[in-house]
Amino acid sequence: MRRSDFKAVKGIMDKVYSNMEGSWSSDEYSALIRKFPEGQIGIEDNGTLVAAALAIIVQYSDFGDRHTYAKITGNGKFDTHNPDGDTLYGVDVFVDPEYRSLRLGRRLYDARKELCENLNLRAMVAGGRIPGYAAYADEMTPAKYVEMVRNKEITDPILTFQLSNEFHVRKIIRGYLPYDSESKAFATLLEWLNVYYEEEEKLIGNQKSNVRIGIVQWQMRATRSLEDLLQQIEFFVDTVSGYKSDCVMFPEFFNAPLMALTNEDSPSVAIRAMAAFTEPIKAKMMELAVSYNINIVAGSMPVYEDGKLHNVAFLCRRDGTMDEQYKLHVTPDEASYWGMRGGDKLKCFETDFGKIGILVCYDVEFPELARMLSDEGMKILFVPFWTDTKNAYQRVRLCSQARAIENECYVAITGSVGNLPRVENMDIQYSQSAVFSPSDFAFPHDAIVAEATPNTEMTLIADLDLDLLKDLNSSGAVRNLRDRRKDLYSVSWVVKKADRDDELLSQGEERAPRTGKRKAIAAG
Repeated sequence: MRRSDFKAVKGIMDKVYSNMEGSWSSDEYSALIRKFPEGQIGIEDNGTLVAAALAIIVQYSDFGDRHTYAKITGNGKFDTHNPDGDTLYGVDVFVDPEYRSLRLGRRLYDARKELCENLNLRAMVAGGRIPGYAAYADEMTPAKYVEMVRNKEITDPILTFQLSNEFHVRKIIRGYLPYDSESKAFATLLEWLNVYYEEEEKLIGNQKSNVRIGIVQWQMRATRSLEDLLQQIEFFVDTVSGYKSDCVMFPEFFNAPLMALTNEDSPSVAIRAMAAFTEPIKAKMMELAVSYNINIVAGSMPVYEDGKLHNVAFLCRRDGTMDEQYKLHVTPDEASYWGMRGGDKLKCFETDFGKIGILVCYDVEFPELARMLSDEGMKILFVPFWTDTKNAYQRVRLCSQARAIENECYVAITGSVGNLPRVENMDIQYSQSAVFSPSDFAFPHDAIVAEATPNTEMTLIADLDLDLLKDLNSSGAVRNLRDRRKDLYSVSWVVKKADRDDELLSQGEERAPRTGKRKAIAAG
């Protein structure tokens, strides 16, 4: 908007606010245009202004939630505008009465949101009048009125519109506009969060919004030595990194061919002997991660420590660091053939392309785990698996697809193919590796980003747009994470008292009582 628009602005404001204080003065309007011209947005009909949205930028912490309209606008002088602030503050929105019911207000709010995103502001905040409240003031509190409007039991000409534009009510302010008799001087403090907000812009090392992952559908084959297996691993790392992938994932127990080298007849003895190969394979994968500049989800391998056998997935980062995720749920076969035990820690991993989770095979069939990882901010879930039959594979696949929808994340799965004649309990394999997405308009129509040919050794490369997950969370057709009934139920981690201080837990969990264990909460 320009200074020359003031005459039209005054005409509209005098109509809209005839029962209040009418239009601003020319000096007040000029101050807005001078201080923040791009924040003043209008809609014209054949050159005539018919609607407008006016705003300033503030450092919201300077004012807090208890501010008044006069305070945050500097009594109309707008010297509170701070170009280096973090919040777009809505000063006013108005539409010529003759142009109502054309959804012009929605277009103005969409333009404000775009402005907020392009200026990298944390949020858009506004004080909202509730002019319909006067008719209900004798029978309910402002809080009850807002709840009734939110539940569509009552329609308020302003609040209903703002809620439909993805604002949420932070609180109710008393005395926001003292002269607003229709609202009884109450107002709602409304906020719209910019999901694209980045606190600090780095010149080098910014987190990616587009991530390329590679997954290996691994052929089980007889091997003559550890060196043979390491060559096969390096071949796939080299191949996938050649496509400039950020990460490559191998299947669960991809190193099973080494079991035949142990020359042990007993499955339980053979897998414990094979665990001796895990350390040199880890060391080689760390070397490959750095030298090929790629993060490696190293499938899973057996680890025998302190007289206990575990199934462990390793994350080898390209910065030279390593992390691990123990398989938490062992299958009946793993327990009966091998005496394998489940771990007791769940981790959400930081990487240079965002937060990820790793659930080994059977673990993905327990939805609580993925939910807790999602609460920690996980965007990509990696599931290395081993299955022998198609029905076993279907359990992993279908549960992985469900986790992608429930948690608004991408899920990548991969297994092994072929056979191992001399390895008991791992003699046949079935796999169709795939990458799944949530199911909404921005994603593939069948929620499958990519999938491999069944039972064929191959690699799969997929590009994942993490910004689509942000859009889904804020404006998807359904919003599974936001719509959870946390007033009725929650998921928490049960940890022994002795282990509580070193455990990575889901967000929002309370500290354990001194006398016992953490309890899973199912309130309501």
